[in-house]
Formats: sequence, C-alpha cells, structure tokens
Amino acid sequence: MQTPPQFPTPGFNHQSPPPYQAHQAPPPSGFRIPLSTQSELPALQQLGPPVCYDADGRSPIFIGSAIFPNSVHPCKIGPHLAPPCRVPYGGGEHEHNGRYDLLPFDPNTMEWVPTSQGRVPPGRRPVEGGYEQGGGKLYHALAVIQGARVPGKTGEHLGGCNIAFGGGEHVIHENYEIL
Repeated sequence: MQTPPQFPTPGFNHQSPPPYQAHQAPPPSGFRIPLSTQSELPALQQLGPPVCYDADGRSPIFIGSAIFPNSVHPCKIGPHLAPPCRVPYGGGEHEHNGRYDLLPFDPNTMEWVPTSQGRVPPGRRPVEGGYEQGGGKLYHALAVIQGARVPGKTGEHLGGCNIAFGGGEHVIHENYEIL
C-alpha cells in the first residue's frame, strides 16, 4: 500500500517524539503523529494515555489537529469512530476525512489548566492546536457535557471552548480546561 504524501503544517512538529529529557521542552504544538483517514491508527499503547473516554465510559478519546486547506482545527480522535477524527465547526460535529495529526498526551510535559471565557491562564504556555483561516490561534481544550469530558478547541477570540458532541457543536464559556 502506498503511503499518502505528508504535507507539513507551519509551526507543527510532525516528528515522532524523542525520549524526553529534563531540559528538553516540546515545540509549541507538541510532538505529533501524522495520520489520515486512509491510514491505520497506531496501536493504542503507542498513543499515550487517552485524555478521556467517550460517553460510553470505555472507548478512549485522544486529541489532535485536523488539517484543512486554509486552517488547522483541534479535534477529538476516537479509534472506535469511523472516521476517527471529529471537529467542532459551524454549529456541528463534523467527520474529518483526510489529513490529521494525533497529539500523544504526555503527563510529564503537559497539564490541563482550568480557565473560562477563552482566556489563556497567566504565566502559562498553551499547546498550540491550530489556527483559523483568518489567523486566530486555536488551543486544545476539554469541557464537560452531560457528564462526559470532551476535547475541543479554544482561543481568545472564541470566548469559550467549542466541543463536538452528539452531532452538534457546543460552546462552553465557563469552567473548562486548556492544555
């Protein structure tokens, strides 16, 4: 089987993560695993710990960034979903077909920090998850809806956290987390 071409995204590191050293900080977007809907997901143990579980309470959910022609959006990735990549956008939960990057969660170098209203907590460096067509930065976020933790996106221009859940895009303005 032919491997699909890899298109680098500005500001994103698409290399496999090297062994972490105490003095080595990951790049602003983290170390990513490039994937597409035509490729198979790596074995679950290679993806690091899931950031949460789907509403069923047992299906692991990971985070990543969906690559579009003029933007890159943080997304959720569920190996049990077909296609596995889902993006909150334009009021809906959209299945993403094509290129996306999985961001393995590394609890040694990353943490979820409480925030609200699209703010970046003072003194923190959020992990860049993408950008809007107009250039606004997007970051990875987690919010709770109907008792489930769901990954999504946030940015200062959004004023909250947008998540894809139950077929729709939901905006959470208070009490969510930024990576």
